[in-house]
Amino acid sequence: MNRREFLASMAAGPAITLRRRDEAGAKDWAAELVPKKSAIILCDMWDKHWCRGANERLVPIIEKARPMLDRARSKGVVIIHAPSDTMEFYRDAPQRKAAQATPKTTPPAPLAIDAPPLPIDDAGGGCDTGEKSYKAWTRQHAGIPVEMQDYVTDKGDEVYSILKARGIETLFIMGVHTNMCILNRTFAIRQMTRWGVKCVLIRDLTDAMYNPADRPYVSHDKGTQLVIEHIERYWCATVESSELMAGLK
Repeated sequence: MNRREFLASMAAGPAITLRRRDEAGAKDWAAELVPKKSAIILCDMWDKHWCRGANERLVPIIEKARPMLDRARSKGVVIIHAPSDTMEFYRDAPQRKAAQATPKTTPPAPLAIDAPPLPIDDAGGGCDTGEKSYKAWTRQHAGIPVEMQDYVTDKGDEVYSILKARGIETLFIMGVHTNMCILNRTFAIRQMTRWGVKCVLIRDLTDAMYNPADRPYVSHDKGTQLVIEHIERYWCATVESSELMAGLK
């Protein structure tokens, strides 16, 4: 029996390998994947970012994500597009109207969850290619289609209502940037976790805003990995997109 067969035997349905972290390091375990009780939210995968390096790193994420999203839809996974600050572009889109029309569920009082500061310094904006910040985005990147059955929103209360209306138990999160929007948006990891939503970061479909000229003076990829490890330890589990692809067969 190979590793995947062993993991599958430990769960009631198709299994994926999730990861959390503690003082001793990473801990992997098998978890059941139930497509019709799962959603994937795409955080701030904009058409253009003000940082050239961020734009360049988004391209392979999009290419890798597209087939996974297609397969997820075909298995009944709910797809939520959350390109913040672009709702005017989607004002008349049926996917935006579907999010607005979802019956409202009031979120519970947030859980008291604390975590230490991030292990990287992003106070300067985190751009490693020298550009200055401005609002460059107008919509989601065209490389990620918004299909008819999807939702579009950048509001945490709407996302929470969608999850409850659709019976979603697990929210998979992908997109950018791991140390900023992925953690801090009202629809993202910190707020959703505090509202009791089970979140899972897709750790190979994300990127950090980190400049290696800043603390802790490591490569960009290492800086992203440090943020992922922080999330695994203090906030939620992570998964590889290949695990989702295999579990959605």
